[in-house]
Amino acid sequence: MTDSSDLRITRINYYRPADYYRRMIAQSWGIIEIETNQGITGIGEGGSPNLVEKLGSFLIGEDPLRIEHLWQMMFRGDFYPAGRELLHALGGLDIALWDIKGKVLDTPVYQLLGGKYREYIECYATAYDADNKNLADAARKCIDAGFLAYRTGGFKDFKTGTFDPHTAARRLYSHCEEIATAVGSEGQWAIDFHTRLDPPQAVRLANLITDLEPLFCEDLVRSENVAYYRHLRNQVSVSLAAGEQYGTRWDCHELLENNLIDFARMTQPNVGGITEMKKIQAILETHYIGLIPHFTGPISLAAQTHCSATFSGVVVQEIAGNAPKEISYLNSDYVNFRDGKLYIQDRPGIGVELKTTGLEKLAEVTERDPHAVPVLFRPDGSYTNW
Repeated sequence: MTDSSDLRITRINYYRPADYYRRMIAQSWGIIEIETNQGITGIGEGGSPNLVEKLGSFLIGEDPLRIEHLWQMMFRGDFYPAGRELLHALGGLDIALWDIKGKVLDTPVYQLLGGKYREYIECYATAYDADNKNLADAARKCIDAGFLAYRTGGFKDFKTGTFDPHTAARRLYSHCEEIATAVGSEGQWAIDFHTRLDPPQAVRLANLITDLEPLFCEDLVRSENVAYYRHLRNQVSVSLAAGEQYGTRWDCHELLENNLIDFARMTQPNVGGITEMKKIQAILETHYIGLIPHFTGPISLAAQTHCSATFSGVVVQEIAGNAPKEISYLNSDYVNFRDGKLYIQDRPGIGVELKTTGLEKLAEVTERDPHAVPVLFRPDGSYTNW
């Protein structure tokens, strides 16, 4: 085993993912590579070049095995706690640090998180058989392929740019009937309201589909006012899901501690990486709330699989399409997916191998930034706020 006192971060690289150009800062597929003085590299994903550069400057010269210490410095080190966009970059760096730690100890990350609780992770599919205009047929095929559930977004017509909540809610109910009938008693289905409906329409639709027994109804209302879920909880009886638009446990603690949702949509790297996800999972376990992570980039999916493997509550991972995508810059088995399920990888770290040939490097950090805000430590060496 490598002596951690001799291991130091020397360089951080940020690459543009091949053939992926979504503009969102959150849920980006930006590739992060952390290099060390002993030739061990860690791979992460998330953020934008400038935000990764900003946080990466905290890490140069640091011991990558002190993950909690580094997480706290990145999160709190510029006086304001990291907002959601910066947190996404922090999460990508954090994933890479865990990848390094697993490689140093020659063990998969799930072993560092307590070991496997399950042999595989159930999945549900979004946009399964996406070109199929027959939702019932697509739903049936999804269940037959081994997925636990078929998820519909329902709102498909974006051609005009106009969205009428009343018309959409009426049309969506008939879609839900078709899907529920198609999956039958052996399958399950779920629906994402996408926060597009006004609360009265969202409540009405949720109550209309209650007898169709959805596994969950997601994002009935906009995410800004968490306290509104107290009203929502009293108005509907369907299982509620939310969380993809939140970050750390501080963002969503009111939802979790008051059992205002049944399933949490938190995902990598949005929450701030593996370090924060394991803490969120502990809160979910305490309140008997299930975990249904939003689909995300390929490297983040690999990382989340390790977290989900160790969670003692209900886990169902979202997959976009019929299966995880083949990624040209990663090993073909970056995740182990078959028959609608994710199986746990046993390679050291998160199990991802990066091929940088042909990738465009957008940022490189090799020097530690002399931060404007003092970095302070208590006598025991722990980080404290300025």
